[in-house]
Amino acid sequence: MPEHLAEVTAHKLELLAKTEAAVKDRLTKEITYWDHRAETLKLQEQAGPQGNRPNAKLSSREARKRADLLQGRLRQRLHDLKLEAQLSPLPLGLIRAMTGQDGGGTPTHPIDTQASAERARAIVMDIERGLGFEPIDRELDKLGYDIESRVPGTGRLRFIEVKGRVAGADTITVTRNEILYSLNKPDDFILAIVEFPADDAHKVHCLRRPFQREPDFGVTSVNYALAELLARADTPS
Repeated sequence: MPEHLAEVTAHKLELLAKTEAAVKDRLTKEITYWDHRAETLKLQEQAGPQGNRPNAKLSSREARKRADLLQGRLRQRLHDLKLEAQLSPLPLGLIRAMTGQDGGGTPTHPIDTQASAERARAIVMDIERGLGFEPIDRELDKLGYDIESRVPGTGRLRFIEVKGRVAGADTITVTRNEILYSLNKPDDFILAIVEFPADDAHKVHCLRRPFQREPDFGVTSVNYALAELLARADTPS
């Protein structure tokens, strides 16, 4: 157990260090963007009628609120990563229960870590920026989607739920809230699936109108076959 823990700890800490660096880089860029946006809008508002834009969709106060929200999210993510780095051995029975192992010790499903989820969101946000949109990570807000992506010049938003899946996964679990949000915003909701077939590889699939009906009453989440979702998915656009 000590030798195994040392091996796992070294790998885990290396992964967490990379994740922390990616989190800092991504959220710091977003904070800087919204700080600058807030100051620009504030100057326009202070300029009076000539500086005001009658059809503006965003005020300096709203932009400042987004910057503050991102600051809080950065602190929370760094705190979570610090806690995640505090590893200790678990009893074998508990390990098997947590990892879905059967009596023979064979995992019945792959494990998706917080780090892979974070990496998947970062990949999708980079794609959104490359397409000319303005994405914000809203995962901690539990709104029914992970990324809110603004379409410049239109006031429209794209709502993206991101699912990262490691090699070998055959299902995707979607919460009731995510399904309901997709049905309420059918033209603006996107399910983005990021596959990780190898350590340094990934493939992104995007699916519009991914769900056809509401979950039954009392159902909190639904498992969907990954192959069926991928069959209906397209490349990001």
